[in-house]
Amino acid sequence: MKEKENWKVFDLAFEQQADIFELSKIFPKEELYSLTSQIRRSSRSVYSTLSEAYRKTKYPQLLILKLTDADSENSETSSWLDVAVSCRYIKEDEIGNLRELNLQIGKLLNYMMKNTGTFCFR
Repeated sequence: MKEKENWKVFDLAFEQQADIFELSKIFPKEELYSLTSQIRRSSRSVYSTLSEAYRKTKYPQLLILKLTDADSENSETSSWLDVAVSCRYIKEDEIGNLRELNLQIGKLLNYMMKNTGTFCFR
């Protein structure tokens, strides 16, 4: 992971997926194959899609495509948090740090998409 250290968003995305994993352990068993699975997959996909994006830094249009995919997965993760709150599995005031983390990731991804040339270094 040494090469990825120059993208702060990697660290944030990894932190988010780890926090989501721990949080989702309290969801009811009947949610195992729906909400629990969905929120874990979307949060992990942010990180894994960033790894794919990192390999596209030679090709600006492909980089933008992968960053857009990561942003979509990040938005999906936020939506699943909304569902968990609405189902009363978690309280909004308990996930303020996750909301902020998700927002930071989204802002960084949008910055990267708007400034792709900065991140194309090969």
